[in-house]
Amino acid sequence: MIRRPGAPVGRAGTVTRIGEFAHSHQGAFIMSLIILVLGFYLIYPVLLVLLQSFNVARDVLVGPRIWGLENWRVAFLQPGLIRSLANTFLVWGLVVGISFPVAVVIAWTLARTKIPFSHGLELLFWVSFMMPGISTTIGWIALLQEDWGTFNVLLMKLPFINEPPFNIFSLAGIVWAHVMGNGISFKVMLLTPAFRNMDASLEEAARIGGASTIRTMLRVTMPLMASPLILVFALQLLRIFQSFETEQLLGAPVNFFVFSTLIFDLIRTDVPQYGQATVLASLTLIVIAFIVPLQRWILHRRQYTTITGRFKPGLIDLGPGNYVALGVILLLLILLTVAPIAMLVVQSFMTRAGYFDLDPAFTLSHWQGVLTDNAFLNALRTTVTLAFTAAFLSPLLFALLAYVLVRTRWPGRLTLDLVIWGSAAVPGILSGMGLLWLFLYTPGLAFLYGTIWALIIVVIIQGKTLGVNMSKAVFVQIGQDMEESARVAGAGWFRAFFSIWIPLLMPTLVLLGVMNFTYAASATSSIILLASADTMTLSIMALELASPSIGLWEQASIVSIVIIVLTVGVALVARKFGLRFGVRHQ
Repeated sequence: MIRRPGAPVGRAGTVTRIGEFAHSHQGAFIMSLIILVLGFYLIYPVLLVLLQSFNVARDVLVGPRIWGLENWRVAFLQPGLIRSLANTFLVWGLVVGISFPVAVVIAWTLARTKIPFSHGLELLFWVSFMMPGISTTIGWIALLQEDWGTFNVLLMKLPFINEPPFNIFSLAGIVWAHVMGNGISFKVMLLTPAFRNMDASLEEAARIGGASTIRTMLRVTMPLMASPLILVFALQLLRIFQSFETEQLLGAPVNFFVFSTLIFDLIRTDVPQYGQATVLASLTLIVIAFIVPLQRWILHRRQYTTITGRFKPGLIDLGPGNYVALGVILLLLILLTVAPIAMLVVQSFMTRAGYFDLDPAFTLSHWQGVLTDNAFLNALRTTVTLAFTAAFLSPLLFALLAYVLVRTRWPGRLTLDLVIWGSAAVPGILSGMGLLWLFLYTPGLAFLYGTIWALIIVVIIQGKTLGVNMSKAVFVQIGQDMEESARVAGAGWFRAFFSIWIPLLMPTLVLLGVMNFTYAASATSSIILLASADTMTLSIMALELASPSIGLWEQASIVSIVIIVLTVGVALVARKFGLRFGVRHQ
């Protein structure tokens, strides 16, 4: 630093310290502002839910608040509330118990054996994951509905079958729909890359010692892969309370309620039971308070290393078993993707779903009616608006938050990270309920309720935990020298961020954009309490059309097909063009 003539010798050091002091205070102010804004939309709504459980006023939406314990007393006298929590854990346990071992075997087969077309098969599991749960569930209803489900109708034609063998409206049907939805594909997506990163020399040593392929897998591969397996299990632990639409479609008609569907049922009745709904939500928060530390303990209790400087890649040749495995996985992929999509298409053209004996059995009238319906067109516009808004704004927001966490030394970074992680455990229906209270009780925000702006806030911030942590991983990998060079050349922070970091982050941003587009286009539980007739989305429309009280299965199939085309189509196109960005290897 050049000292001004006549200034005291200590002046330069004093000016430097003043600059550092001002910079640290500026960072603290920005960090405080970020935590306050995120906490207001992520944490404060959840606290409002807990607070409202003690509001015993006759009408909680208007009039003064009356505080007391009556809601809790009445709630514990209702066996349905506790039973719904037990049902939630029951469904989660059955789904994980079936899908987890199946996904582990599939991921091991795709990553560690010489099965043909392994990368193509892995891509198809991605396609299965992108298919919205509401669409696949309606597809399986078309196949396994007790009276007119196509599979039941075909089996009933056999001489030795007198009654429909399957009933999708049951606990078994709910579990099946979840497993065939993304129960398997989600885990295969996460586990396959981890299995590929395992050192083949460890398995070779076991086989040289005389161990068979199965024994090697059980005694060597599985213990060494404990870390990613525990990670996936921990992520599934946080998803206990996340599902909604499958249980609403398949469980509500037979009075099988989980936590989210019972909250929805209590609020959407002719006389809303807000007190009991908030008590159930509060009980869920208490359970989540134990689940979050448990999953963190499971995740961090041990570390395993599978890649070292002596890493040796390699694949196991199963001989004829390669083609047997290929056939089994292809059959499963048909059940995951082709079967529900095919039934949605067939059902959408049928005069009446499941009745092939009518004359005519097929018609175009349902498509003509839906595509010209103003309610459908409005729902399509709302869905597209939400999906593209989430696809473009969410990745930028996640990248900025990740930059703050990784590239700054501002105080409060740990608090910000805890806010982001903690909010991930809040289920969609609970988050939507909290935002409902937030908009209704916060002065100046009531105008947002029922508007598309409320839904935009929800879809932008969903997926924040995964998005921020994926962006953090990229920032950690890339050195600071390029940003420092830009600063030396005179570029400010804004220009350096969008000229240096955004191009380097582009592949990750494209992936996050695709995921957030998919989430927003198929969002149901997180927005259903905030949407109005003017802001209905395609997923909510499909849910209502397929409800037993309406039962327009043909129209529901058409809406589901449109959602699949939107999510899978845009995702595949974005993936293709996204590979052109970022760092290239010549």
